[in-house]
Formats: sequence, C-alpha cells, structure tokens
Amino acid sequence: MFKGKHLHSVDKKGRVSIPAKLRKDISPDAHNTFIMTPSLDGNQCFDLHPKNLWTQIEERLRGLNKFVEEEARFLRMISQYSDETEMDGQYRIVIPQPLISWAKIDDEALLLGVLDKIEVWNPKIYETYIENYSESFGAMAEKLMQDR
Repeated sequence: MFKGKHLHSVDKKGRVSIPAKLRKDISPDAHNTFIMTPSLDGNQCFDLHPKNLWTQIEERLRGLNKFVEEEARFLRMISQYSDETEMDGQYRIVIPQPLISWAKIDDEALLLGVLDKIEVWNPKIYETYIENYSESFGAMAEKLMQDR
C-alpha cells in the first residue's frame, strides 16, 4: 500500500517523477500504468490509480445508471478529466493539462501515498487543507478507528 508524502518538481512538459518509495508498491500487474482521475472525494487534487486496481473502481462506475441525471453527470465529469499514463524510463508520468488546471499544479507537486492510490496536490492547497481541519489527528483516530 502507498504511504508517505513526497514533494517533486513538475517540468515544463507537465512531467513529474514517481518517487522510489512509492514505485516499490506498484504491482507488476499494473504494467507501470496509472489511471488519473479527479479526486473522487471532491478535493482539489487528482488521483493516480494503478491500472490493475482501477478495474475495481471501473466496475462500480459501470454499475451507475446512465439514465439517472446525477449518475450520468458524475460519469461525464470523471470521464472528461480521466486519462491513462505510463511511467517512462526515468519513472516520470505526464500530467495532462486538464488535470494540471483542476489541481492548480504549478512547478511543484505533492505526491501523497493513500493506501491503494497516490494523490497529487498543489503543495500550498494541501497545506491549507490540513491547516483548516479543526479536529486533531488523535481525536480523529479515536473516533474513526474505535472498535474496528
């Protein structure tokens, strides 16, 4: 499972390196390929899903009803920003312009390992996100992990 926080530069072509500490957790079944989507929890970042794990999410998406307006709108929104990328020989991925704009990525990106995905944030937006959360980590852990 992915973990850790890594700050990396983004070059003029929109490429960012996947850190070795995150690469070691990519299954060979992913074939060094990720599906990139806007964050599915509504945050202003985007997610890198190893291709082999994306199939589980895709199955859930296929279960949505395209004739229900909210579900159809969600499918359109996730589809219009989603893309597939493969790591090059230097372990970089290319971030497409729509996702760079979505996450407001400039010359740096924060890569955050979150279990089965990697989140990519503008570091300043992530810092504000963390600072604005009023509940302490300890209180959150107590509430969410109790009796699990």
